[in-house]
Amino acid sequence: MKSLLRIVRFTGVLRRYYIGVAVFSVLVALTTQVQPLLTKTIVDEVTKLADQGTADLQLVIWCVFGIFLADLCQNIFSNIGGVIGDQLQARLRKLLSERYFAHLLTLPQRYFDAEQSGKILNRLNRSIDQISGFTQAFSNNFLQFVFTTVISLVVIYLYSWPVGLMLTILYPLFIWLTTRTSGKWREYQATINGEVDAATGRFAEAVGQIKVVKSFGREKGELGLFQSHYQKAVETTWPQSRLWHWQDVQRKLALNVIFLAVYGYICVMAARGEYSLGTMVLLLQYAALIRMPIFSISFIVDQSQRAVANTRDYFAAMDKVAETDDKNRTRILVPTRGEVKLTEVVFGYEVQQPILRGVSFTLQPGMKAALVGESGEGKTTITSLLLGLYAPQQGTIEIDGQDIARATLQSLHDATAVVFQEPALFSGTVRENIAYGKPTAGDEDIRRAAQAANADEFIAKFDRGYDTEIGERGLKLSGGQKQRIAIARALLKDAPILILDEATSSLDSRSEYLVQQALERLMQGRTTLIIAHRLSTIQSVDMVITLRDGTVDEQGPPAQLAQSGGIYATLLALQQHHTIADQKKLKSYDIKG
Repeated sequence: MKSLLRIVRFTGVLRRYYIGVAVFSVLVALTTQVQPLLTKTIVDEVTKLADQGTADLQLVIWCVFGIFLADLCQNIFSNIGGVIGDQLQARLRKLLSERYFAHLLTLPQRYFDAEQSGKILNRLNRSIDQISGFTQAFSNNFLQFVFTTVISLVVIYLYSWPVGLMLTILYPLFIWLTTRTSGKWREYQATINGEVDAATGRFAEAVGQIKVVKSFGREKGELGLFQSHYQKAVETTWPQSRLWHWQDVQRKLALNVIFLAVYGYICVMAARGEYSLGTMVLLLQYAALIRMPIFSISFIVDQSQRAVANTRDYFAAMDKVAETDDKNRTRILVPTRGEVKLTEVVFGYEVQQPILRGVSFTLQPGMKAALVGESGEGKTTITSLLLGLYAPQQGTIEIDGQDIARATLQSLHDATAVVFQEPALFSGTVRENIAYGKPTAGDEDIRRAAQAANADEFIAKFDRGYDTEIGERGLKLSGGQKQRIAIARALLKDAPILILDEATSSLDSRSEYLVQQALERLMQGRTTLIIAHRLSTIQSVDMVITLRDGTVDEQGPPAQLAQSGGIYATLLALQQHHTIADQKKLKSYDIKG
């Protein structure tokens, strides 16, 4: 019940649509009561012909016309309610989607590290379908069911309290039989949802990396994995469906027995002369009116169970603590010079397995520094901490003396810009991608950033220039073109702190030259931290920071470290040799000679 109440509260902003649907559902329920009452009058008047030889023809005609008006009103009311219901469903889908996406955008990076994008999307679609289905069934059927039942029982009790009592017993019995299956049914549904989410997640991964799938000839393997998850979901539906329908047989058997007693009692009493023919017809019609709401109970309970089971993951995501809820992040970071200082920083993605063990270094304003270390030593982790994607477990990171752990994330992100090794572009136009970090930028500012990034020349050759659609993740562009657009995006943002996951390591010579020129312009006047992939890059920086066993091994100018005998000196020595072992050692540091 708590879960259902939460769904209702969560969508309470749409209450006027709920009320609209409910009002017309009640009107439909009221109009359904008219026909049995008028039919009784017609039957009683007609039977007078046999007893008295006369009948009130005018009354019969008015009753027939009344039935027509009731049907007409029911038709109009149900369709008006249907229009409001359609609006409710559309707005509900929009509301649930917006709230889900808005909350996901506030969740920490750790949440996305543990979730497949396909699963996240599938939960949204499943939850929307089930919540909208439940709310529509609830608003369309529940009040209509309540009013139809209450009014019908009142009328039945007025004419025959034994029939009313028998029909009243139906409700607690039927509800009890229906709810018996709830717990086990939801367990089965949770298993089905898990398997479908896993299949959908893998589907999204395979489509997103289709080149890898095809180049390794893994089409059958991916399809097999997808099929296996869905097969487990299908296999689970067998005991789930068997459970539900076996209980449904029992429910309807109880219903059949009670209605046998009801119909038998009404007909016997009429045959004995206890009820008039009109009263008998009225009671039979009202019993039929009550029968449909009872069957609706099963449908509503079914929708309720599905809503609870299929929205569990949705609300679990909505319950995740947002980064914006961090009460410590209240200060606006105001960078003045661009100094970056790490002091005894300890961090691990798993608390018991630290990657960084007391890392300390300082980047002076305008300094270019290169991080060097073997794979897994924490180079990318340090940049992620500086971007605020994770928080250190111990130690501090400061920008111009301000602890970034206390700064609002928006002000921290405003102070930093990043160019990834793999450029992250979005479907849309070239203009939209360059202006991604500064959506209000004018055309001239966008063009200047593109020129500084050596991108304006190739953009101008496109038929639509800056309005050219680049496709999902920039698939219509070459690697060098994507990198230069990413650099233009960082140039336009104009943040004082720059992070580079060196973007030239996988480019051809021509593209590398153009990108390197653009990077040099981007780094001018900015404090820059580089994850270096080339020795030539390391040699041109102001300071080299080497990492070993999660700590800073050495730091200093390249010329100084070249003579120290440490990691950097070792890399320089390896560059002079061309053996397979030496090249393999260089590769372990993510370095190309």
